[in-house]
Amino acid sequence: MAESFDKWAVVVFQQEGLWQVEELPPTVADDLEAVVAAVRGQVGGAFALVDVADEFFVVVRRVQGEDRLLLSDVTASVAWDLAAQVMERLDLDVPADDELDEVWPVGDLGVFEDLGLDEMEMGAILSDVDAYADEMLSTLARRLGFSDAYERVMDALV
Repeated sequence: MAESFDKWAVVVFQQEGLWQVEELPPTVADDLEAVVAAVRGQVGGAFALVDVADEFFVVVRRVQGEDRLLLSDVTASVAWDLAAQVMERLDLDVPADDELDEVWPVGDLGVFEDLGLDEMEMGAILSDVDAYADEMLSTLARRLGFSDAYERVMDALV
């Protein structure tokens, strides 16, 4: 189990039509390539959710041989290595100091379109400035239909 609850990563996939959520080793949450490798090691359509200090989250999903990435808060890339790695992978610049007043997501807002969550709805979830990253991820889990499995893993983490 993780030594602290400041960061965690899970992989989500379907097995025999049922959603499965499994905790990944804590060190995975520090390294984008480790997250990508964890997703590639699962069955098709799998994705990883990484929460760092409830400040931001990252989604990594492999679809048709392509890694799709979503970073919930671009400003996290100034202070957190994982977020900076996502920005680099997306070939985007870390925001300048005068761009840090506003939070906005970067990457693939349509990462879950095939599961019924379109870009507009994802944008609405991510635009809730009063919600912490873990609350946004719980909303995603509910909306995508794997909240029971997700909550079991989250309950075990605390």
